[in-house]
Amino acid sequence: MLYAILSTDVADSLEKRKSARPAHLQRLQDLQDAGRLVIAGPHPAIESNTPGDAGFTGSLVIAEFTNLQQAKDWADQDPYVAAGVYRQVSVKPFKQVYPQ
Repeated sequence: MLYAILSTDVADSLEKRKSARPAHLQRLQDLQDAGRLVIAGPHPAIESNTPGDAGFTGSLVIAEFTNLQQAKDWADQDPYVAAGVYRQVSVKPFKQVYPQ
């Protein structure tokens, strides 16, 4: 089943994001290589794909996991969690309707 992992950053998270980004991206690449990643990316703090010093306000990952607990465990082990980037992480089942 698919699960949506919606994370909200702490204030001024940009430097923390930068330091943990390589490990964070490797975990996403591993999901993609396994054919389990639907989409992943950050929420820019401003209306720009390159927000610069404005940074980001959170992230969204939609991926396939065996069950909700596995999805929560994966989210809890994110390098951004360990680095203190995220203030809150929510994991919910997700039903993809489009694209088919």
